[in-house]
Amino acid sequence: MGKALGDALSKIESYSEERTFIQRFSVSYDFPVYFARDIFSETSSVLAEALTRTPGTRRRTAVFVDEGVVREMPDLPRRIAAYLGSAGNGIELAGPVEIIAGGEGCKNDPGLVLDLQQTLVDAGLDRHSYVLGVGGGALLDLIGYVAATTHRGIRHIRVPTTVLAQNDSGVGVKNGVNAFGCKNMLGTFVPPVAVINDSAFIDILPGRDKRAGMAEAVKVALIRDGAFFDWLEEKAGALSLFASEPLDHLIRHCALLHMRQIATGGDPFERGSGRPLDFGHWSAHKLEGLSGYELRHGEAVAIGVALDTRYSVLAGLLPPGEDLRVRALLHRLGFTLWHPACEARNENGELKLLAGLEEFREHLGGELTVTLLSAIGTSVDVNTMDSALIEQAIDWLRPQDGV
Repeated sequence: MGKALGDALSKIESYSEERTFIQRFSVSYDFPVYFARDIFSETSSVLAEALTRTPGTRRRTAVFVDEGVVREMPDLPRRIAAYLGSAGNGIELAGPVEIIAGGEGCKNDPGLVLDLQQTLVDAGLDRHSYVLGVGGGALLDLIGYVAATTHRGIRHIRVPTTVLAQNDSGVGVKNGVNAFGCKNMLGTFVPPVAVINDSAFIDILPGRDKRAGMAEAVKVALIRDGAFFDWLEEKAGALSLFASEPLDHLIRHCALLHMRQIATGGDPFERGSGRPLDFGHWSAHKLEGLSGYELRHGEAVAIGVALDTRYSVLAGLLPPGEDLRVRALLHRLGFTLWHPACEARNENGELKLLAGLEEFREHLGGELTVTLLSAIGTSVDVNTMDSALIEQAIDWLRPQDGV
């Protein structure tokens, strides 16, 4: 054994009967989040730049596009193929642009996951290739999971096409599909190599989907940025009409707040029990399923945020009246803060929604940790919730006199 190696081992070996060797290393991540417009036009260099940030001479790219986007932009697959075909720098399209039905249903089909993995294998993609997902949050979750689990990880780029995906899920590090009756039961923490938010996709988005994405902006403002909440109140009228300038600002600022939390919150891969970015989500995830996914994710989040804000007041954490501000803002943005699933009960007369707490704990692992509010812009974590207070909070949400 060489002297240098022997000296190194002597520093970590324990010469007792039992020996422990500590392996320690760190991996840093960084990826750009672009805010651009019309990225598949011949004059845009954004996607080409994203594809050439990492070393390599051949950048074969498989592309999957949300069927709903193609319905609104029928020429999009041709434009994508033309762009990649003329980009140069070793960029090439690996097979035809694949069109996938988006929405939550695409995350419920194990056969689809296998089919898409087979597509990547048949195309001859490797870890130096790219998978480009263009669509809403559900499709990006699916495509990210497929990329991360093929060859133990093929680079993926996200092009979110909804408000919700551009300001929240699209800039995160999670990928996943639903399984065993649970949302996001199978998944990975694998960051994309780039995220490209193209405002042209927001222009064609139906109003319901524009509104749904605003719930995450209200959420992150409540837990991290009181001034942003004030701005949302000020601009609520314009936002409810989907005015472009305030909506662009909402998306950008919300995305940056999510990025800051992931980067500086100390737990980007959720190794601990806390998850502040999921304020309002313990009930939202359950409501989505209980409604048969009639509720959009953002619509369920709006209900969950209002519910937990009211609970924060009932628990003595948040000053009375602040819950009224939150409810009023959500109403002004156009949200309906009620669904019959809120009051659905099982055969024992128990609220089905309460099962969401245990499912939330199981998904996190460890002890139950729920984020509540101590002020507008300031969160606090609790480890228990009182079912009686939850029922009172639900009653507070119930429409009165048709309102």
